[in-house]
Amino acid sequence: MTSLNDQDKFQSPFVTYNSVVTGATADNELTRSMTILRNEGINPLVVMEITSESNGVLCGVTEIQTWLRDWLFSLPKNSRGLWSVQEGSDIDKGEVVVRIVGPYASFGLYETAILGSLSSSSGWATAAKECVKAANDIPIVCMGARNIHPQVVGIMDYSARIGGCAATSTAIGSDLHGGTPSGTMPHSMILLFGDTLRAVLAFDKHMAADVPRVALVDTFRDEAQESVEIARSLKRKLRGIRLDTPKERGGVTPSMVFEIQSRLRNEGYDNVDIYVSGGLNPERIKEFVDSGAPVIGFGVGNYISAASPLSFTADLKAIQSDKVKFDNSNIDDVDQLMENFIAISKRGRLPGITDNNKLIRLF
Repeated sequence: MTSLNDQDKFQSPFVTYNSVVTGATADNELTRSMTILRNEGINPLVVMEITSESNGVLCGVTEIQTWLRDWLFSLPKNSRGLWSVQEGSDIDKGEVVVRIVGPYASFGLYETAILGSLSSSSGWATAAKECVKAANDIPIVCMGARNIHPQVVGIMDYSARIGGCAATSTAIGSDLHGGTPSGTMPHSMILLFGDTLRAVLAFDKHMAADVPRVALVDTFRDEAQESVEIARSLKRKLRGIRLDTPKERGGVTPSMVFEIQSRLRNEGYDNVDIYVSGGLNPERIKEFVDSGAPVIGFGVGNYISAASPLSFTADLKAIQSDKVKFDNSNIDDVDQLMENFIAISKRGRLPGITDNNKLIRLF
């Protein structure tokens, strides 16, 4: 995460969407309030805190940092600020994870977008971490792109990486988080070739040498039979096989993995890795891990992409006092900050700034 001293070097893979800037994605109540406040000339410096309503993994910080930097960074240093818990950190219910200081008109319209980014991204990151934990150091590849709208695929993949996934399946996700997209071959290509081996040989013919030769082996015939046949043809060039047997055929099981490994070893192909995908969740992953099945990697889709968002709330907790000159204040110090502000809150919330030593000032 970028610290205050690194702000001039801050480079983000994220963009500030025009629909966010114009307020098209904002709740209409915020749009109306901005019109009213502007017409009344009300635009004080405020402190907004964002609080998590559940346990999970925090994600979305880099994206909202990108947005808020665009909106606030041109203001004097002592009249704007952003603090956050480290992206990728475990967070607790009731924990203040983000603090924003600035003129309300500079960011108030974007409350909806800020909460939405944190909520969706943290939900995906949390689901990814659950899978990573269940896998017990066996790599997880996020393959959830086909289960969500294409406009948010990159954000979902980025969040999965923050949650601990070793790789993701799309180019846009890799552009955001770095690395190379992971993938083997689809059933559709194998069906069009009419034969798994023909499809694999074509893959070997046309893909660059640094692309791992991992064959999907559940399209036409018995998985063990196809695995052996492909290994005989590609020999040491075969990096691995992927099992994605549909639930209509019973899905992939630990016993299937053991059988295929045994058949390959009997043929002398003990170099072939086995990857498993298809309907995986932490419970199913744990079945493979607990059985000792020789799985080298798991591909997880819908469990990550369909994860419920983590809920966050945004509250104004302090407003600038009109009796104190603010120009010389130190907004890095909570106590001194509050000397220049009046504590406020809606009913049910504690007024004033919440001290959390996990918060890092970003700008």
